[in-house]
Parts: sequence; structure tokens; C-alpha cells
Amino acid sequence: MAKRVAVIDIGSNSIRMVIYERTSRFAFHLLYEVKSKVRLSENAYQNNGNLQVNAIERTFAALHDFLEIISSFQARKILCVATSALRDAPNKNDFLSLVKSKLKLNIKIISGEREAYLGAMACANLLPRQTNALSIDIGGGSTEFSYIDEDNITKSFSLELGTVRLKELFFDTDDISGAIKYIDQQLSCIDDTTPKTLIGIGGTFRSIASSIMFTNQYPLNKVHAFKCIAENFMSHVDKILLANEEELKNLGIKNSRFDIIKPGALILQRIFKKISITNTITSGVGVREGVYLSDLLRNSKDKFPVNYNTSVRYLIDANINNKNYSNHINLISKKLFDLTYEYYSIDSKYRYDLAVAAKLFPSGSNIHFFSQNRHSYYLIKSALEYGFTHSQIILIATLTRYAKNKLPSSKHIEKYKDLLPDTQTINYLSYIISISITLLLHKPKNIDFTLSFEDGVIKVDSKKPLYLSKEATIKVPELENLKTIF
Repeated sequence: MAKRVAVIDIGSNSIRMVIYERTSRFAFHLLYEVKSKVRLSENAYQNNGNLQVNAIERTFAALHDFLEIISSFQARKILCVATSALRDAPNKNDFLSLVKSKLKLNIKIISGEREAYLGAMACANLLPRQTNALSIDIGGGSTEFSYIDEDNITKSFSLELGTVRLKELFFDTDDISGAIKYIDQQLSCIDDTTPKTLIGIGGTFRSIASSIMFTNQYPLNKVHAFKCIAENFMSHVDKILLANEEELKNLGIKNSRFDIIKPGALILQRIFKKISITNTITSGVGVREGVYLSDLLRNSKDKFPVNYNTSVRYLIDANINNKNYSNHINLISKKLFDLTYEYYSIDSKYRYDLAVAAKLFPSGSNIHFFSQNRHSYYLIKSALEYGFTHSQIILIATLTRYAKNKLPSSKHIEKYKDLLPDTQTINYLSYIISISITLLLHKPKNIDFTLSFEDGVIKVDSKKPLYLSKEATIKVPELENLKTIF
């Protein structure tokens, strides 16, 4: 597979282009993204689905510039897909021929079922694992559904529900009752299953989630994997449906979404009335990531290897030179955790978060050695994304921020109190990672000491003097009933 791959997604409302770069076999990151609100389906639904000249011209111009960008990044592969806007258009072949002849770009029109699957597959791979979940992707012309359980997608389908479609057919004439009747008709095909979690894909869901985060002063600026109780989410949807433009602005809704946010919110409201949902989780990934992953993972049954995380791997690839050192901190942290966690009544689930923090601790040194902790913290908080909850991200970042020198500050804990575990757990994990780092200050090729634990005392045995480690260990804040001796 090419190192850099461009994916273009032509939707009814917007077209987007992303460029991904691989850093190792399955590790990748977003190199570039651009969006154009071309409204390809504008006035189409009032004209028997036919694409209109102005919309075609806008889309063609945007695609032309996309290809210029792709060339500048030297992306060797282009994957271009189109969804409802072209799927439904009787004159789609005219547009396809124009783009192929003038821009030399092949556009693949994907079915609604395939669109639903690709979005769900991205969620299954790049969100924290979900059980008994329903993904929903509200687009401009259609809405896609998939049932997800663990990493399995059991059913996918598409309905002719979309924000632009509803706007033009009903909202522009203020026929809200007609819109409700139309939506409920479309939703009648959804069976009586009761998924626990609703996974929201696409701009409508992300906008509403961002609005909730904005109004509640949520401490982490990251919409991907944002979790919200369904009741609270629905309450916010109701506020949006009743809001005027000034109120929408106060709710943090962008001006560019004013005309389509209510059709999308109404679709969600009717879905919530039909299906009893406990939680919602917002996905920052969708069809584009699904298209990319279907290419990346084509020989792996559309799944990453077991226990593999692409975000962790990317951060290591991009920022850590001494990978042996990183692996050793990881191993020692897990060893110390295994020796001590039961004695201190720490939940075993934190072993994984500790291990990731330990492995990624050196990542900030590439930016500036003397402010390594701060840069590691920033990198992790920003770039550690796929497969992690917000609580995990903040905990892992926090452990790297305060490693070696001090325990997490009360101010920091207060800021992220809704995402972090209790103070005892935080301090315990902080001590474990700090001791692990000090024990490896001489950066051995192989771990040259053994560890044991008894009655609150970690004992380090080595044939080497470990002078630097002994000196640094003194500076690590001791916890009550937990200390390290040599």
C-alpha cells in the first residue's frame, strides 16, 4: 500500500478530502484535511433528483483544487467515493463523465448499505470497543445504520433521510408535521432491537455533541469518543429544535449549520422516540476512514491485529527514537503494578493505561528534552485518540506530565475530576511510573535488576551499583505505605 493515500468523499452537503500517511504497517495519521460545502444536492430534490448546473460547477471546481493539493503532498493513491447525492441523481453519468474526462478522476458510487458498513467499520476499529450498539450516520441525502457488537458488524442499511433532503422537501415550506410523518415512515423498517449505545457519525451528530461540550464547559477539546447519557443528549436536541438563530449561536452551533441542523436534530429526535438508548458516543470517524481502512486492512478482514492500537504505534513511530528504552519502561511499570496493585486495592483495568503512559513517556523529548514531560502530555492529549475513552486519554497524559518529579497537582485533578479516577489511584499510578523511569536512568540494553514486593516495600536487587537510580529515587514523592529500597 502507498505511504500516502488521499480519500475523497462526495456527499450531498459537503465534499471532503483527507490525506493519510502510514508510519509503519498499520500505523497512520491524518496529514491533511479540507472540506468544501458545495451542496451538490441543492435544489435536486425539487427537480426529480437531478443535479443542478451551479452545484455541479461548485463541486467540479472543488475537486480540481483537491487534486492540486494531493499532487503537492505526492500522495500516490486516490480513493474517491460518492454517496447519496450521486446515487440518487438521474443525470449522474453526465457528472461522472465530466470529472473523468477533465480531471482524470474515477469516482466510485457506493451503495447505501456499503456506505453504512464503511462508517461502522471505522467505528468498530477506531472507537473504544462497544457492545450492542447502533451506528447512525446522518448525511445530506440519506442516513445509514449499522448494528455493531464488539468488532462485528451484524447488519447495515440506508434510508432516504437526510438534512438537505428534509430541508428542501419540508423545512423550506415550514411543513414540520409533514417532515415528522416522512421520517417516521422511513424509520418503520427498523426492527424492535434495543441497542444500548447509539454511535453518532457525521456532521449533524458532531455539531450537537460539540454544542453539549461547549455549554457544559467540557474540559477536553476532543469530540471523538465523547460519551453522553442518552437522556441528556436528547434534552439538548430538543433545545436545538426550539432555538432561533441567536439561541443556536449561544449553544455553540456554527452559522454554516443553521439551515440544516434542525432537520438533522428532528431525525435524531424521532429515532430516540422509536429506540430506547442508554448512552450516546460521538464518532469523529466515518466513511472516509472506512474507505481508507478497507484498503489498509484488506488482508486482515477489515480489523486491526489483536491488542494493536494505531494511535499508540503512530506516536511511537513519529516521536520516540530509543524504542528499547520505551519498551523497558513499559515492562517495568507492568511488573511493579502486578506486584503491588492487589495490596493497594487498585482496579486491574488501570494496568493498560499505565503501560501506555510508560511506553509513551519519552515521546516529548524529541520536541525539547528539558520540557519533555510537558510535551509528552500535550502530544498524548492531542494525538492519542483512536480506541481510547476520554478518561483514558486524560489519565495517560496526566501520568506522563507528572512523572519523576511530583504527584499530580490538586488544581489539575480538579480540572479533570469528571474524567480522572480517585486521587489515591492517580497517586499510586504516578508513583509506579516515576519509579520505573528512575530505575532505567542508565538506559540499559537489557533490564539488569530484579524486583520484589512485601508489606509496602518495593525491593530492587542488582549486581550493578545503579547509582543514578538510587539518587533519583530519593526525589520521587513517597506514598504512605509504599517505598522503594535497593
